[in-house]
Amino acid sequence: VQLQASGGGLVQAGGSLRLSCKASGRTFTNYSLGWFRRAPGKEREFVASITWNLATTYYADSVKGRFTISRDKTENTVYLQMNSLKPGDTAVYYCAARNPGAREWNSWGQGTQVTVSS
Repeated sequence: VQLQASGGGLVQAGGSLRLSCKASGRTFTNYSLGWFRRAPGKEREFVASITWNLATTYYADSVKGRFTISRDKTENTVYLQMNSLKPGDTAVYYCAARNPGAREWNSWGQGTQVTVSS
């Protein structure tokens, strides 16, 4: 599985960004795709995930109501729409994939930097 993340950048507080994660290398039936982030000096944390088949979504409490994860099956791409951004959202964002039935996220893309200025 190959994952290519893009869409990061610099935005002012209150602004929006959309991240994209292009997935390739296999079909993703029954997979979960997700986004994680790592802020400077902090551990990596879960942001959101979506199941490929039914598009069931999960969110960290810190982003509920502001971020939306979605997937486009025809494009094999997962998106993270981020609205009402806060300086605390500044981090490197990573997309990841999890095999059906797996506990761990076992495929990772390169990160994309998101910086939110106050």
